[in-house]
Amino acid sequence: MDARTVLHYVKLPPTEELLTEERLNNYLMLGIPLNHYIGLEISGYVHLGTGLICMQKVADLQKAGIKTTVFLADFHSWINRKLGGDLDVIRKVAGGYFKEALKVSILISGGDPEKTNFVLGSEFYEKIGITYLENIIKTAMKTTLSRMRRSISIMGRKREEILYFSDLLYPAMQVADIFSLNVNLAHGGMDQRKAHIIAIEIGEETFGYKPVALHHHILMGLNVRKEDYLALIDLMKSNNYDSMEDKLIDLKMSKSKPDSAIFIHDSESEIKRKIINAFCPPKEVSCNPIIEIMKYVIMRHLKDECIEILNQKTNERKKYENYEELEHAYMNGEIHPLDLKLYVANKLMEILEPARKHFSSGYGAKCLEEMKEIMSQPN
Repeated sequence: MDARTVLHYVKLPPTEELLTEERLNNYLMLGIPLNHYIGLEISGYVHLGTGLICMQKVADLQKAGIKTTVFLADFHSWINRKLGGDLDVIRKVAGGYFKEALKVSILISGGDPEKTNFVLGSEFYEKIGITYLENIIKTAMKTTLSRMRRSISIMGRKREEILYFSDLLYPAMQVADIFSLNVNLAHGGMDQRKAHIIAIEIGEETFGYKPVALHHHILMGLNVRKEDYLALIDLMKSNNYDSMEDKLIDLKMSKSKPDSAIFIHDSESEIKRKIINAFCPPKEVSCNPIIEIMKYVIMRHLKDECIEILNQKTNERKKYENYEELEHAYMNGEIHPLDLKLYVANKLMEILEPARKHFSSGYGAKCLEEMKEIMSQPN
């Protein structure tokens, strides 16, 4: 596949940042195969962000002929005290519900789960042995304590939170994962860029090459409060990146806040309830979770279909040829938030139907029931 086509798929939404396009082009010009990975914590139910947004990019990269790997980061999840900090439970979920949810998300996104290499972290570490410890130490020897401390935001933690020493190991482990897997295309959300930048900065001297870092958009939670929304807008205007990053950690779609997220196995009634109750300021498209779902999830699945919004008051249907037309109309007050919410809810029901079906019977249902039992236990 030619370099222009590969770059097209790499840069498709939800991609927000590529560090750097020049380095990626160099790899392509030299004929160096691209080896991708995305590392994910095993933490709970899979929502639109972890499922569709992450796996949409995996599907895009597969279309570009790139080898894709999903790294099931059980040790990282253990350090971050996910699922009660029980490593056995984390591993069980990783090989059951979580993997099944990601596979069906890839399928929904137009990719092939069978072409995706799923790697459980602890099994990989056992396989390569002391090499992994060496790579952690190499990373740690090139990174200051203050840099490690600033990088804990990749765990979804704020800098002022109480730290355990294990938390400081996390960024070094993530960088070591990249080089231990021989990854030259590291992929994650915008919240993972600090670890990736360390990998880029130390890569040439320490491991012999610099990886490319690909960062996708982070979906906002549905239950954003107006005061948080206004605070985030102010931070965006001030270009205060660190404070903005902390605020985004608060506001992103989260498994730990069920009403902030659409889970891929949610029933139609749950999808509708959550979307109807979601924050959706009229005439505002920045930091609007419904607009974000429209832009980053719905649009991908429309293909040649136009957007058709039903006005609940007049019973009239208005068509929009593309997202830009819809956004312009919403900003001008031509679309009521409720009308947009109902459209988004109905489209999400259609898009997520394969996931609901997968988890309603057979092995999928067994995995979901196990997950529900685990999630019902007090931490």
